Amino acid sequence: MNAPLRTLRPLVLSLAAALALSACGPAQDPEAAAKAQRAATEQAASEYARAFETEYGKQNWELASAHGEVLKAKYPTSDAVARLQTQIDDAKAKAAASREERRLAGLWTYLNPPVKGGVQLSASIYSKDPVDVDGSGARPVQLIFRDHPEWGRSSYLVLEKGDFDCYGGCKVKLKVDDAAPKPVDASRPKTDEAIAMFIEDEKMLWRTVKGAKRIEIEFPVKAGGTRIAVYEVGGLDASKLPKWN
Repeated sequence: MNAPLRTLRPLVLSLAAALALSACGPAQDPEAAAKAQRAATEQAASEYARAFETEYGKQNWELASAHGEVLKAKYPTSDAVARLQTQIDDAKAKAAASREERRLAGLWTYLNPPVKGGVQLSASIYSKDPVDVDGSGARPVQLIFRDHPEWGRSSYLVLEKGDFDCYGGCKVKLKVDDAAPKPVDASRPKTDEAIAMFIEDEKMLWRTVKGAKRIEIEFPVKAGGTRIAVYEVGGLDASKLPKWN
């Protein structure tokens, strides 16, 4: 036997002996391994659970909901998810409500420009969907509440094109949420400064909008027939027109 082979032989024998001993050693306990894995998972889940509970306690619904959804996605079978499921669902619902509240509030525009005699206050909102009043294309219909130092308080619709068929007065139909429509007095002033039609009982309309989520106004147009403008009014900040309240 040459020298290199004689040198390798003890090493090979040692390796074989080591392998034989390891094969004869005890196998890893599957139950212990599973328990260790479960403990690691619960530890990781607890970090997200603490973050969720912190924001939930502060009533930061959107941030709490985000933590809760991550917790559910990463560790769906954890004890933390089982324990916090009700609160996670609650935070998710409240986060959605908060986003909807901001969306509705953002539909309104409030202005307070200086005018002769003081300041004009107004609150306005565009129709949920554009309306085609004369065949030239659909455009939004604006609803405005105005408090003018000289002209007083008024509520009116404004078109971008076309015209109302309400010179000398007419009836429009007002539908509030799920209630049946009711007739309301309206009038189109003889002016070319704006394509506007006043809702005569502005106090009634203001009270209606303050307590409603959605209103519909059906109005006559010069092109023939009637059109309906729908408004999501639930986000009104009534404090912007303090004298109306």
